[in-house]
Amino acid sequence: MSEVLLEVNNLKKYFPITRGFIKSKVGDVKAVDDVSLFIKEGETLGIVGESGCGKSTLGRTLLRLYDATAGEVRFRGKDVLNAPKDQIKELRKEMQIVFQDPYSSLNPRMTVSQIVGEALVEHGLYRKGKELDDYVVEIMNKCGLARYHMNRYPHEFSGGQRQRIGVARALALSPSFIVADEPVSALDVSIQSQVINLFTDLQRELNISYMFISHDLGVVRYISHRVGVMYLGSMVELADKNALFDNSKHPYTQALLSAIPHPDPTMKRDRIILEGDIPSPANPPSGCKFHTRCMYVEDICREEVPEFRDLGGEHFVACHLAK
Repeated sequence: MSEVLLEVNNLKKYFPITRGFIKSKVGDVKAVDDVSLFIKEGETLGIVGESGCGKSTLGRTLLRLYDATAGEVRFRGKDVLNAPKDQIKELRKEMQIVFQDPYSSLNPRMTVSQIVGEALVEHGLYRKGKELDDYVVEIMNKCGLARYHMNRYPHEFSGGQRQRIGVARALALSPSFIVADEPVSALDVSIQSQVINLFTDLQRELNISYMFISHDLGVVRYISHRVGVMYLGSMVELADKNALFDNSKHPYTQALLSAIPHPDPTMKRDRIILEGDIPSPANPPSGCKFHTRCMYVEDICREEVPEFRDLGGEHFVACHLAK
């Protein structure tokens, strides 16, 4: 079995709500609320859920782009959240991110060679010159870009090509772990498949681990080994992708899966329509956060927070009624 690369225990990220001229704190937006998970070497963990459930905040907090409110993150056994600046700089080589928007995530004043090579110079791995240029070209070729693209600017590329530049930038430092924050959501369907195949090819070649954040359950099933489902800042189900798609245990997961389009238009499916709106993360419901929209709700769901427990075979569920 592969070793655990990244371990997250009871991670929380709250954003303060302030009012008045002196900005006094009146509450918190609980964007990530007590999330625990692990990612093995060479594995892809897919993260899914509705907009605003905390997927992107989770990924950025793991990398310390946001400061965590509480919890623990360990990368190869090293404490990430409390590491000093010099250790964090070393961890940056191992932990990278590909952002969602290929248009706003690239500096329009920098060429492709400058974008891809910037981190290499910053970390002292290369000096500007032919050796750096040759390495940048090597990384670009792995990501489907050619040498003649080096001196071009981001506005000269299509959306798919820009995302390839973003992948090349993340790949330049030879990381072991990449957070892919909805990397194909802004692309055409035909280009999506090319970028997804690029991710899988790089993983097969370099043994990279991914946290792949997406709304598209079809994409997540294709690329992931395990899948985690988030609702209102909390993880409600985490399992092997086949176990989750074929035998989901949480009512929220079942509702999400029922909404996946099927290529056969004559096939009848039992669509689960969730009633009501998503509660505010600033004032989540008591007990199980999903009880206000759950069709199976019982009294215990309104009163007690369900334990995120293993039902067997590393199939974790936060539901009082799951068996």
